Amino acid sequence: MAFDIKPKFATFDMNGTLIKFSINDTMREVLGDRLPAEVADEYLRICKAYRIDECTGAYQPFHQIVARSMERASRKVGLEYREDEARAVYERVPTWGPYPGVTEALNRLAEAVPLVIITNSDTAHAVRLAENLKAPFEVIISSEEMGVYKPRLSAFEYMFDKLGVTPDEIVHVSASPMYDHRPAAIMGIENKVYVDRGFEHDEHWLGYERITDIADLPVLFGLPRP
Repeated sequence: MAFDIKPKFATFDMNGTLIKFSINDTMREVLGDRLPAEVADEYLRICKAYRIDECTGAYQPFHQIVARSMERASRKVGLEYREDEARAVYERVPTWGPYPGVTEALNRLAEAVPLVIITNSDTAHAVRLAENLKAPFEVIISSEEMGVYKPRLSAFEYMFDKLGVTPDEIVHVSASPMYDHRPAAIMGIENKVYVDRGFEHDEHWLGYERITDIADLPVLFGLPRP
C-alpha cells in the first residue's frame, strides 16, 4: 500500500481524470469549417487558457465559462463568435464517457474505500457524467453546489466541510496538477495520486504517487491485482 493511512474517502477530479474531457474535439465538430485549420490549434490553446481564467473569478455557471472562453478566443484569432455554437458545445458535455479501464478500477477500489467526486461541472452535468462512469460514488460535489471552481482553495475547504474530514484523512486523485494537486498540496492533502494522461507536465515536487495506468490505482490502496 502506498499510503500510511486507511483513508475515509478517495476523492476524485472527474473531467480529464475519469471522463475523457473531449471539449477540443467537440469544438472542432461544432465549429466545423468555420474553424480554419491554420488557426485551429491556437484557438483551442487560447480557449483552454481562457477557461482557466474564467474559473478563477467570481462564480458563473459552466455554460457561461464555455461561452465566455469561446467568445474571448474567437476575438483573439479573428473568428466570428456565435452563441448557439457555445451552447451546442456545452450541451454535448454529458455525452462524454470514461477513459478505458476507469469503470473497472473504480469498482475495484470501491471495495476498499468510499468514492467521492469533486468536479468543475454544474450539478446536472456532474450527475449525468458520474452515471456514465458506472461506479458507486458516495458523494458528488459540483462547482454549482460549491459556488466556486477548482483551483480555488475554497473548493477544497468546502469538500473538507462536506465530508467532515481533515486533509490527512483522504486520498485525492486527479490528472491535473494545475487544477487539483497544487491547491490540494497547499491545503495540506499529503496523500495524492497523479493520473498522468499526458496533457499536463509532471510536477513531482507536489508529493504525489504518479501512475499512467488507472488499473494501478487500486493497488496503491493495498488491493491485489485481479
